[in-house]
Amino acid sequence: MFYREAGQYKTTYAADMAIFPIRQDRWGLALILFVAFVVIPTFGGPFLLNTMMIPFLVLSLAAIGLNLLTGYTGLLSLGTGAFMGVGAYACYKLATWFPQVNILVWIVASGFVSAAVGVLFGLPSLRIKGFYLAVATLAAQFFLQWGFARAPWLVNYNDSGAIEVPRATLFGVPVTGPSATPVTRYLVVLTLVSIMAWLASNIVHGRIGRIWMAVRDMDIAAQLIGIRLLNAKLLAFAVSSFTVGVAGALMVFLWLGAAEPEAFNINLSFEILFIIIIGGLGSIVGAFFGATIMHLMPIALRALPAMIGLPIEAARVEQLTFMITGILIIVVLIAEPHGLARLWQTAKQKLRVWPFPY
Repeated sequence: MFYREAGQYKTTYAADMAIFPIRQDRWGLALILFVAFVVIPTFGGPFLLNTMMIPFLVLSLAAIGLNLLTGYTGLLSLGTGAFMGVGAYACYKLATWFPQVNILVWIVASGFVSAAVGVLFGLPSLRIKGFYLAVATLAAQFFLQWGFARAPWLVNYNDSGAIEVPRATLFGVPVTGPSATPVTRYLVVLTLVSIMAWLASNIVHGRIGRIWMAVRDMDIAAQLIGIRLLNAKLLAFAVSSFTVGVAGALMVFLWLGAAEPEAFNINLSFEILFIIIIGGLGSIVGAFFGATIMHLMPIALRALPAMIGLPIEAARVEQLTFMITGILIIVVLIAEPHGLARLWQTAKQKLRVWPFPY
């Protein structure tokens, strides 16, 4: 078979511990990046970019942030939507205070504001965990969403009470606002998501990631070997909230174009949580798998009747989509409780040793 590591010798420790130690994996990643950066922008229409790819990338980035906290550190959070809102509102305020600064700078800077808020709400994590921590983060969700709706200062006292994205350019090319093309916004989102996914992957494969996983597996044992639980948990909250905050800023400035406080409700938090459960806890690639199931698959199911010519009403299609999506989620979780990422790892391992038994 073509998926073999025979003859690919490792002569250094760095090569042996590489994220992609097999040459075929590196080729596959290069092919995916080529399709994402070249093929899709060249041949993709506005519907593909605006409705499918940009939301898919934003939700994947938010899921990566939550996975750093829940999947790698074992701290359950139900406030992801609110922390995305913190990033969005922070980016809006920074962009209106300093309009001469490039908007991409403020999108990244908004992540630090979200990280500070995440650390604040992560302080109880040293004393509580499990269901009680989930309730604490749920309280953060409702409190922050209430603050978004009750503080008109956050939206510069707009009568609409919503974030209105200003026009911004990058090297003379419109990036945000009505004049920004779908291709430009898609490439900006794709670049930022690719960079942050690469950074997250390097973090979890390094010393910090091993500390987080030790805390997740048994926090008492981790403390006995010298790991400071408070520092490790607060760092997980900070990095997770930073990633989620950047995703929230991208969601408003490069996807929706405007947003009300209801855009960051509890439904968004649960959607991100379902993405990492389906995709696989403790896996960066699982965030992309989960976003495919939760976002792209329902769109494909809605478009299927029109493609094959079935005379089905739009409301009925919506109902069938929810039913089929729910059934597929249940089947995936029964077949592999650890998510689609584990199925992907198992399939690759079987290919590496085929035709010998695994």
